[in-house]
Order: sequence, then structure tokens, then C-alpha cells
Amino acid sequence: MTVMVPSARPTAPMRDRLVATLALALSLAISRLPLRRQIAAVRQLGRLPNARLARLEALYTAVLAVIPVWWPGRVACMEISLATVIATALTGRQARWVLGARFLPDGAHAWAEVPEGAVGRDIGDAIDRPWMPVLAVP
Repeated sequence: MTVMVPSARPTAPMRDRLVATLALALSLAISRLPLRRQIAAVRQLGRLPNARLARLEALYTAVLAVIPVWWPGRVACMEISLATVIATALTGRQARWVLGARFLPDGAHAWAEVPEGAVGRDIGDAIDRPWMPVLAVP
């Protein structure tokens, strides 16, 4: 008999989870728009001061913590990184939303970054096959 052990969900402070919940809801709504409209919406957040990497990491963890397991649609790197950028803006700071690609194997990926570093970029096998930024917004 095989026993399935649920994976541990990240934890975050209540305030960060509230901001992340709102940001994830906005991200899922914006994700239904064409990509050009998504980019235009994120560009509107570009007038804020940059966030610190530690704060971006905390908000990224909070977004991961509030992803509903019952959600019937897609919640992957694009939606998570967009939610992280929106959550950062809701706290009065800015992060860039980056869309990237790589070869061998071909793939696309999205992450959030500030001048100090990025979150959600180096996941899985990205160490030996790095992601190359294609578009950074704002």
C-alpha cells in the first residue's frame, strides 16, 4: 500500500498572505486578457520605487502559500510571478515582471526581479540551462 504524504506549503505572515491573496486574484483575472493587455497593465505599476530583494522573496513565498488547491485553472510561473509583481505594487514598491526563454529543451518561463536579484527564476534544472530574459516589464 502506498501512502501519499502531502507536500508542505510555504508559510507567510498574515498581512503578506492577505496582500498575496488579493494580488493572486488580480493576477488570475488579468491573465485572461491578451498578453499585450497584461503588459500594459503591469507597465502602469512602473512609477514606484524598487523593492528590496528580501521583501520580494517574502511576497513570493506568500503568493505560493495562498495558491488554492481547488482552483480548476492554471496557476503556474506566469500567474505566480504576475501576482508577486502586483503584491509588491500593493505594498508601494516595484518589481519587474520578466518573461524569458531557453533552448534545449525549448521552454518559456516567467519570474519577478529587482536590481538585487530575482525570485522564481532558478527553479528545477535552470542551473545548467539558464533562462534568458526576453521581455522585462516595467
